[in-house]
Amino acid sequence: MTDLDLIDRKIVAELMRDATLPIAQIADKVGLSQTPCWKRIQKLEAAGVLTGRVALADPTRLGFGLTVFVGIEAPNHSADWRDAFANAVDTIPEIMEVYRMAGEVDYLLRVSVADMMAFDRLYKRLTGAVPIKNVTSHFAMERIKFTTAYPVDTLAR
Repeated sequence: MTDLDLIDRKIVAELMRDATLPIAQIADKVGLSQTPCWKRIQKLEAAGVLTGRVALADPTRLGFGLTVFVGIEAPNHSADWRDAFANAVDTIPEIMEVYRMAGEVDYLLRVSVADMMAFDRLYKRLTGAVPIKNVTSHFAMERIKFTTAYPVDTLAR
């Protein structure tokens, strides 16, 4: 379901901004009554467009004050290594995101930890779990922009 109409896009945009909004408010904002709005939300969930509803938290206030972007170069590109790597990163909860990349690094990780000592422990755990050719870490100094909401209501149709 990638061919969303304008109403669907508005519903998704509202939910990405604030998933706690009552159906009545969402319906009002997108120009529908409650029942058709609720049915559209259910269809968006069933189609996998809406994948979950979460609360966002400030990592610093939770004790995760250090964000690190980690580039990983694989020693090889075998299915066995990829599976072992996927299993390893899945067992480390401080690894928030993992992307397989094209370019100079094979994988890019976003890591949230308390401090440098916590990152060192994570580094040792990861490098001990799976062979890695090279690790490059970039430490975030300041988060200037952060959003989880895609600009679906701004796309030209």
